[in-house]
Amino acid sequence: MTRKNWFVLVAMLLIGGGIIAYSLRTVNIRLLVRDFFTLNWWWMLVALICICLYLALEGVVVKAFMANRYPSFTWRDAMRLPPIEQLFNGITPFSTGGQPAQLVAMLQSGVDGGVASSVLLMKFVVFQAMIVINFLVSLVIGFHFIAEKLHALSLLVLLGFTIHLAVIVGLLLVMYWYNFTKKAMNLVIKPCAWFMKPARYERMRLTLNEKVDSFYKESLRMKGEYGKLAKVCVVTLCQLFFYYMIPYFIMLALDVHGMNFVMVVSLHVLIFMIISLFPIPGGAGGAEYSFSVLFASFIGSGSKLVLAMILWRLLTYYFGMFAGMVALVVKPDKIKHDVEGE
Repeated sequence: MTRKNWFVLVAMLLIGGGIIAYSLRTVNIRLLVRDFFTLNWWWMLVALICICLYLALEGVVVKAFMANRYPSFTWRDAMRLPPIEQLFNGITPFSTGGQPAQLVAMLQSGVDGGVASSVLLMKFVVFQAMIVINFLVSLVIGFHFIAEKLHALSLLVLLGFTIHLAVIVGLLLVMYWYNFTKKAMNLVIKPCAWFMKPARYERMRLTLNEKVDSFYKESLRMKGEYGKLAKVCVVTLCQLFFYYMIPYFIMLALDVHGMNFVMVVSLHVLIFMIISLFPIPGGAGGAEYSFSVLFASFIGSGSKLVLAMILWRLLTYYFGMFAGMVALVVKPDKIKHDVEGE
């Protein structure tokens, strides 16, 4: 990690501490401490297992994509990538740092840059597609709940869905209408030349075209591997499901009962979509606010609501970042150069 990365990490920890302190301003600390010491730690263990499975199953996806490209790419290296992604997603606006960080980690293992980029791109496509599918189901179940609670949040949810759907549509256009999409992309980015230096614009244009070409080549390969793609989609759905269940188990740990499991999971799907729109790393502020507003109906006690929010953020945000710091220290295994076709 660079000095700038460390600075942002410390800043996010301070911001998180500030948000927690602000949330505690109207809470009886004595009650919150009592709620903490009366937690059902077995349910908290289940929540912890859920976030661990979320990270582990992403490693399974990486391993599946790498299996016939680099058979010697180890499970250790595959499991090292998701925490690194979580760390750099957590310290960059709009979670933009995860992909480059994973690419560097794969290069450290000896993976060819083109292969690594293609694998990460396909993983991203599958992940985005499964998010959209989950969101469509959750929209039917939980959108009216958000609309009743806070109209502004419902607008953010729809905006988030539109952005994720546009990404998927764009990638599908590359897969099935490659020439048209490439021409359209170059036409769309032309106005950027009015505001950018010629050399910078040309670098951007070449980079975008290279990424489109790389994704198209990888999509041709994947079209012949529908079985593998279907398995990866199922694993990714399971991965997301474990993540979405975390608030339910946290509330059980706080002795909150009478909850509708499907509604809680659906609301967490919608919160996930809202967080992706906040430019501050980790969706800081927006994440905590969304959780507090949407789950207040399930948790009657103010102290329990704040404690649930803190525990949720520790598991879904900070746990991944600290796991990523450990993963950075782990020395990668060097693969043998056994790329398929060589």
